[in-house]
Amino acid sequence: MNASSRSPLLDFTLPKDLEAHEPPEARPSVPGRDQVRLLVGYRGSGEVRHHRFHDLPGLLRPGDLLVVNTSPTLPAAVHLDKLDVHFSTPLPGAGEDGELWLVELRRRTGKSSSPYKGGSPNEWIPMPGGTTLTLLRRRTQRLWVARLSTSVVPYLHRYGVPIRYGYVWEGWPTSTYQTVFAEAQQPWEDGSPDTGSAEMPSAGRPFSTELVTRLVSKGILIAPITLHTGVASPEAHEPPYAERYEVPPTTAALVDHVRTHRPGGGRVIAVGTTAVRALETAVDDQGRMRPSQGWTEHIVTPERGVRAVDGLLTGLHEPRSSHLMMLAAIAGEELVKRTYDAALAEGYLWHEFGDLNLLLP
Repeated sequence: MNASSRSPLLDFTLPKDLEAHEPPEARPSVPGRDQVRLLVGYRGSGEVRHHRFHDLPGLLRPGDLLVVNTSPTLPAAVHLDKLDVHFSTPLPGAGEDGELWLVELRRRTGKSSSPYKGGSPNEWIPMPGGTTLTLLRRRTQRLWVARLSTSVVPYLHRYGVPIRYGYVWEGWPTSTYQTVFAEAQQPWEDGSPDTGSAEMPSAGRPFSTELVTRLVSKGILIAPITLHTGVASPEAHEPPYAERYEVPPTTAALVDHVRTHRPGGGRVIAVGTTAVRALETAVDDQGRMRPSQGWTEHIVTPERGVRAVDGLLTGLHEPRSSHLMMLAAIAGEELVKRTYDAALAEGYLWHEFGDLNLLLP
């Protein structure tokens, strides 16, 4: 066990009543996406303040840069009689017989599910629509390398639904899981088809069109990256594995411009841990951002630190999650602990439909 996994920062108790069970706009007390609560922590002073998300333009400065993830959310879960198949991410390259994907099998129990420990290499699983999923080999204790007998993304758009864990009490349409930044994806430079995220890049969800307009009107910059997220591990708390990303040339140039002109007040603020992972993959040893795309296995830890990011806008993460190490790398462990203590004390809501946390220098 490494030092970060022993840290008290990563080990707290999340009460069940602080889990967000539905989208905020489905709650009578929250009239829209941008009305969720926003907990702001300032590294310089150690101060923690309470806001609503629609206050964000007043909390940022002209010249600040928000880097957002444009990956759309796939309906990545397919229901079988007793199992759910969660399609996580395609593997680099394709075999002669088609696409290889990482998938997770989960046993359904009522409205919840848990990892299914069965399955064996070369087992065939009948799927809706007359297709077949072949389990090839285990990649991790819970993830399989598998092949579907048809193209995966079109199949998911016909037969899939968004991935949902037990704390979300009912199903919601795929549109509920899309951010205002989600884009229709184009083929990659190598000609392979683009996909989308198995689970929503949820830090971008509270943005509304009106709020984006207010941000831009104030002189706050917004730049895109793409990182397609795989399935989470709510039980195992595994570190993230390789995910496909792109930092386009315009974004790389804008990040460098803002950082070069820091005396004017500009800060690079990642919207979501996915944006951090993409940016920190693309920055070189001298701290310059390089346009790039491909597969990243980069994991941000306090020991490795960050080179490209000054602040982070993100959701509230579960105990022992590897994401908390990233937060500590950006804001320092003391401030992260202070904000999480405040979130627990003031009843902030966790998970993809929950409240947000903004960490600033």
